[in-house]
Amino acid sequence: MSSLPPPTLRLDLDREALAANWRALDRMSGSARAGAAVKADCYGLGVEHCVPVLRDAGCGDFFVAHWSEVAAVVEHVDAAQVAVLHGPLDGNEVAYARETGALPVIDSVRQAKLWAESGGGPCHLMVDSGINRLGISPQEISNPVVQALDVQVLLSHLACADEDSPMNARQLETFRDAIQRVEHCETSLANSAGIALGSDYHFDLTRPGLALYGGVPRPELADHIGQVVFPKAAIIQTRQLSAGDGVGYNATFTAPVEMRVGVLSLGYADGILRSWGGAAFRSGEKRLPILGKVSMDMIVIDLSDAPELGEGDWVELPYHLPDAAQQTSLTQYELLTVLGNRFAR
Repeated sequence: MSSLPPPTLRLDLDREALAANWRALDRMSGSARAGAAVKADCYGLGVEHCVPVLRDAGCGDFFVAHWSEVAAVVEHVDAAQVAVLHGPLDGNEVAYARETGALPVIDSVRQAKLWAESGGGPCHLMVDSGINRLGISPQEISNPVVQALDVQVLLSHLACADEDSPMNARQLETFRDAIQRVEHCETSLANSAGIALGSDYHFDLTRPGLALYGGVPRPELADHIGQVVFPKAAIIQTRQLSAGDGVGYNATFTAPVEMRVGVLSLGYADGILRSWGGAAFRSGEKRLPILGKVSMDMIVIDLSDAPELGEGDWVELPYHLPDAAQQTSLTQYELLTVLGNRFAR
């Protein structure tokens, strides 16, 4: 059998920018050290591509959401450096934690009991300071099973760090109160945006995610964070349109004059959603507008101003995350995590 042809989609990752972003966030964390949220396959970019870069840059604390994410991360770092934010749901997940050595983040009294009944040992503890997702409530901190935990890092999570909201100060006060009420070794509150709120929010360990991968959740980060992700696609066909020809589903674009177009083999199945309609790809400084609707596997672009481009040539979708969020009305988080697995990374 012939070897598999290379994909006509490519997701170029700037590893130097990724490392520089972590170092910048670590510096901005002041006396705290920066960890890394590597959940959701490093926000869709690939654990195998990102975790070694973060490790070699100096990161020593890694956070995933699901137990199913542990195996990929521990191929690159020691399991004791990995924490699972969703905690143990049942005895099987407790057993897996013990087998792998990854640390559970205890999120409820029930989880605390599960962990204690299995023998206890080092864990993290999440306190809900107001976001009302996972985490024990402040009223539950005094529960004896919680008090008996061997808490390595006491955590909470900010709900509005990307805004100048009074809720940030309220959560900070709640977390400071929790710190006084349960024994622990270290504390952690700030995500990417929380780092930009200043030293009051840094504590011992910060947990950036989005900003590592090029996101800018607060303007204070803009000068410190570089673009990491560069989606590219090869032109798989060129064609000539006559005036009056329609393009794509529902013929939402009609050629006003004779024009040359190119077809790209990507679409909303790859995370380039229909909200990209009206945007443009680029080849060097040339702008190549998207024509008509984005399909599942195809996008048509205008090549009128790029006669040098032909089948097999590559074009790039501008993916500076703050700008792309404005273009598409998607969040920067969504723009990263929707990118599909047909891209060669």
